Amino acid sequence: MSLLEIIATPQPGQGDLLTPTALAFLSELHERFEPERQARLAARQVRQAQFDAGATPDFREDTRLIRESDWKVAELPANLLDRRVEITGPVEPKMVINALNSGAKVYMADFEDSTSPTWENLLTGQRALRKAVTGDLDWMAPDGSKHYVLNKENLAVLMVRPRGWHLDEKHLQLAGAPMSASLFDLGLFAFHNAKTQFEKNSGPYFYLPKMQCMEEAALWEDVLSFIEVRLGLPLGTMKVTVLIETLPAAFEMHEILHALRSRIVGLNCGRWDYIFSYIKTFRNHRDKVLPERGQVLMTQPFLKAYSELLIQTCHRRGALAMGGMAAQIPISGDPEANEAALNRVRADKLREVKAGHDGTWVAHPALIKEAETIFDEHMPNANQRDVLRDDVSVTRDDLIKPCLGTITQKGFENSVEVCVRYLASWLDGNGCVPIHWLMEDAATAEISRTQLWQWLHHGSLHLDDGSAVDFALFERCLISLPSKLSDRMRVPGASKLNDAIALLDELTHSDTLADFLTLPAYQRID
Repeated sequence: MSLLEIIATPQPGQGDLLTPTALAFLSELHERFEPERQARLAARQVRQAQFDAGATPDFREDTRLIRESDWKVAELPANLLDRRVEITGPVEPKMVINALNSGAKVYMADFEDSTSPTWENLLTGQRALRKAVTGDLDWMAPDGSKHYVLNKENLAVLMVRPRGWHLDEKHLQLAGAPMSASLFDLGLFAFHNAKTQFEKNSGPYFYLPKMQCMEEAALWEDVLSFIEVRLGLPLGTMKVTVLIETLPAAFEMHEILHALRSRIVGLNCGRWDYIFSYIKTFRNHRDKVLPERGQVLMTQPFLKAYSELLIQTCHRRGALAMGGMAAQIPISGDPEANEAALNRVRADKLREVKAGHDGTWVAHPALIKEAETIFDEHMPNANQRDVLRDDVSVTRDDLIKPCLGTITQKGFENSVEVCVRYLASWLDGNGCVPIHWLMEDAATAEISRTQLWQWLHHGSLHLDDGSAVDFALFERCLISLPSKLSDRMRVPGASKLNDAIALLDELTHSDTLADFLTLPAYQRID
């Protein structure tokens, strides 16, 4: 067996993480599972070509027996039965400490949408989580003004989200081929922490993103079983929650649960990526063009159908049905606007708990109590798995029906601004950035990016004032953006604004919609 080669500037503590035995373990994962990963990615391209040619996703006939037969997932761990409020965020030490201390039931440490995968960020995150697992993590503010430590008591349960199957880890290569980012993130964490978490009866637990079908879930099952055997853990020890955040996956929720039935705990409504996936799946379908992002709410029929189908599916199988992210963050200095934002969060969480969700996500610690209060009032027990939603009957057409709405000048300009500002921040090493009192990550930025491409490439679209949605409008927005951000040096990633503008311009003018923003952007970071 050949060892992976590190293609990166060495970082502090790198040798403690990427020991010879750790590299050997990662190399095993790469050699064993990379061929199947590539096969799954190739299958995605074939499927997308069918969608581009006019096909639509549908429930599979060859898996009908899985959907119609009676079976349940394995028993859930005691500390994952109550997940009413979860907080997510990047894996920087300060964030890890604050999230674990936040009072949320679960903290999802995110190597994916809220982390810019620089080599420094990845290793810093792995090191922080290793110390968090042992209880030794602390962080001192650079000016020495504040020392952050773990509370030791009432910590949130740690779950880790690796990057999706589509992403490479370019800093580790074997014979010139990069390692899977998924296998690197999860594999390195498991190598250093799985036994410790098992001994503490608290994991290891993971969130698995961006899957499209049961075969991709089956690949994860093979990987996790292999790791368990390799690390000497009982089979089924490593528990997972799967994000249903692609349109094709919405048609295979039973199948995904079945493929992972010995270890899966629940499914999650990854709403922002789901909207992005809807746009990407139907990028060539003129009749499926969505209005601006602010109008594509979970109350829209196609999103309501997706949410209720997820609840019904999970509860039928004994799994948890997790709600989605509230992107709002507290608005300082404007009590009236802040209360309006909080009311939107409350309404969203009330919708989720009354529909039958077992928990929800927030992006900011200040929103934990708001969400918790609503779930406490309407969900007195640990979860709502007894709410079977037998009243729900969702068809293919329900899941793919677009929503009505408009594109406004402000909405168009905001899409351009969000894309540029998020890209600039991401290129500068920050994958989670507040913009207009919303916490933007890769998923929300992807909605804006793909909408711009779709609006401009379909042609004959107009703003609500009658003016044309065309590349002249796009160019005007790009050109005016630097002056609009007059205090540029206070904008996260200010030094990368011009690079971000150039990249968005290139991606938007391209004849083909790029599958993911992070793929071309990844080549521009270290």
